[in-house]
Amino acid sequence: MELFDYVRSSSAYRVRICLYLKGLEYQQTAINLLEKQQSSEQYKSLNPQGLVPALNDNDQLVTQSISICEYLEEKYPQTPAILPSDLNHKTHVKSLALSIACDIQPLNNLRILNYLVKDMGLSDEQKMTWYHHWIVEGFTALEAQLENSELTGDFCFGNTPTLADICLVPQVFNAKRFKAPMENYPNINRIVENCEKLEAFAKAHPDNQ
Repeated sequence: MELFDYVRSSSAYRVRICLYLKGLEYQQTAINLLEKQQSSEQYKSLNPQGLVPALNDNDQLVTQSISICEYLEEKYPQTPAILPSDLNHKTHVKSLALSIACDIQPLNNLRILNYLVKDMGLSDEQKMTWYHHWIVEGFTALEAQLENSELTGDFCFGNTPTLADICLVPQVFNAKRFKAPMENYPNINRIVENCEKLEAFAKAHPDNQ
């Protein structure tokens, strides 16, 4: 199994967590986004989107982090499961995960931030205002969901990590890296602290790549 990865990519970070949670061995192939390796003809022949992550599992190429995690859940169902079996609970977890993966992270990823500065002419200060705005808006809503749900436990759902936590931890890592305010999210901070105590999350951390 080969993971095309970038150390600080939130999306790739998610997949690393999933792989480690499931105890799956993989080969890591770095794609340096800062050096634009994702735009090389070689990589685009593999993944025409030119994005990370991409997972090659016995010549089955899977792209998009959520799809990769669901693929791993289906093909390698060993515990811990990252999605509940109950339909309502599964929908709840996926809703939390997608609120991060679809509504927060895409607005703040590297190619968007670069476009704001290089093509739209925004200053670095304006870029950071953009970044913080979407973090605050997204995390405020997520914090309310976690606070108001009886399904919230030590983690986003219950007392074992799920796909929601797999998405949350990388987003918080990046929010802190860009000095976004985090003091108003006690549930988010508590859950991330619980996740970071687990070996799988620690091994997947960008500092440990």
